[in-house]
Amino acid sequence: MADKVENEIEGKKPKSVRVVLLALMIAMMLAMLDNMIVGTAMPTIVGELGGLEHLSWVVTGYTLATAASTPIWGKVGDMFGRKGAFLSSIVIFLIGSALSGMAQDMGQLIGFRAVQGLGAGGLMVGVMAIIGDLIPPRERGKYQGMMAGVMALAMIGGPLVGGTITDNWGWRWAFYINLPLGAVALALVTVVLHLPRKRSKAGIDYLGVILLTVGITAIVLVTTWGGTEYAWTSARIMELIGIGVAALIGFVFWQTKAAEPVLPLHIFKSRNFTLMSVIGFITGFVMFGATLFLPLYQQAVQGASATNSGLLLLPMLGAMLVTSMVAGRVTTNSGRYKVFPIAGGALMIVGMYLLSTMDTGTTRLTSGIYMAVVGAGMGCLMQITMLVAQNSVQMKDMGVASSSATLFRTLGSSFGVAIMGALFNHRVQDVMAERAGALGKNITEKSAQLDAKSLEKLPAVAREAYQHAVSSGTHSAFLLGSVIAVLVLIASLFVKEVPLKGGPQKPSADGADAAPQAVVEAV
Repeated sequence: MADKVENEIEGKKPKSVRVVLLALMIAMMLAMLDNMIVGTAMPTIVGELGGLEHLSWVVTGYTLATAASTPIWGKVGDMFGRKGAFLSSIVIFLIGSALSGMAQDMGQLIGFRAVQGLGAGGLMVGVMAIIGDLIPPRERGKYQGMMAGVMALAMIGGPLVGGTITDNWGWRWAFYINLPLGAVALALVTVVLHLPRKRSKAGIDYLGVILLTVGITAIVLVTTWGGTEYAWTSARIMELIGIGVAALIGFVFWQTKAAEPVLPLHIFKSRNFTLMSVIGFITGFVMFGATLFLPLYQQAVQGASATNSGLLLLPMLGAMLVTSMVAGRVTTNSGRYKVFPIAGGALMIVGMYLLSTMDTGTTRLTSGIYMAVVGAGMGCLMQITMLVAQNSVQMKDMGVASSSATLFRTLGSSFGVAIMGALFNHRVQDVMAERAGALGKNITEKSAQLDAKSLEKLPAVAREAYQHAVSSGTHSAFLLGSVIAVLVLIASLFVKEVPLKGGPQKPSADGADAAPQAVVEAV
């Protein structure tokens, strides 16, 4: 029977799998591109709708909804069928996009962005889980490498596309552009993808969903507000930490009792899955910290234009794309993967350390080379972590494994931006006070990150002081990233390599059961 399933999949693959993969890539592009485009359009949006004081919630609302819904989508797909869950997430995302484009004030926009985020949480999980169902483990690395390419393309092209759309069509089209792309993905998945129908007899773990949502929401709010909206030691942050810890402790306890837990704890009995969760968290921590501060360094210190901010990251994202594709191809050909997390951890340590050595005299060529080293490390890790996580669980838990890996990376990015940001801000303010006295302290009192226009208005002395301050701030942030990346290398050394096979296989000693259960039918 297993051979028959494999033969059906292999026979359909040349035509139909490519069509499904096209739909999956469009869906992932929607989830990744949206924040990049909207970020560029935000000044125009605020100019028309007002509500500057609520600006951060346009992004925070989306991020919260995405993070909170990610594990839920994974479990729903496992219980009731991957295809239905994925199509539902696309529809919700498109509804949120249409409503966001029609928003008449900032309050409406924030609410509609949250709806978008609910759908986005299912897009990322659905893409990875369907690949896990559709592609045998031996070939999975190759296709997930393609997905890493889509992520890199979105990060490079997002700001450019957002600026072009806003300047020529208006900011509302930053949301409306999702509709035709989403419709194509919706049609292709509906017609071409056929997955086994599922119907779980157990009900949804509502208490688990509530506890997990509260816990994730508290964590994201702490990392978003801490050191910016509120002091880290403020009562509001302490309250959120208390709520988050209590909710997560309650969640873990309840998962041992629930009939159909939203996040079954038995998947963490797999050493590889637990290690991949740690590696994914650290990768998110380092990656998003780097992508936040590199453009700031290049604009403030090296005088680069903010207009093409996505292109500033091209060396890092290009290296990530190439390395990810190579890693996927090698994994497909050899069936082995342990070397890539080890190499990725080592490259990330070296690359982040090199970035920490940059100062006001570092050339763009030199910083580009340093970025490429970091990008190569990320390329070794981005999709291999998902591949190993999926290969470490049974097929019935494929959605939960995919959503958990995505969630840990998302939480890692939140912590990375918050902790590296706090370190950066503290260092910038100290150096500004040292070099420019009271003037420097006043300049960075409200924000340690100045835009290009504000920087141009500064006196020459203050501008030079700010360049040194940013250089010092990024040094501290990147050095922390290098230290944190050591954990990736340590965790990678303990990964147990379970060779990936070309087709269905028996459960491995590590708990893996990678027999593909999806059948894609030709149109």
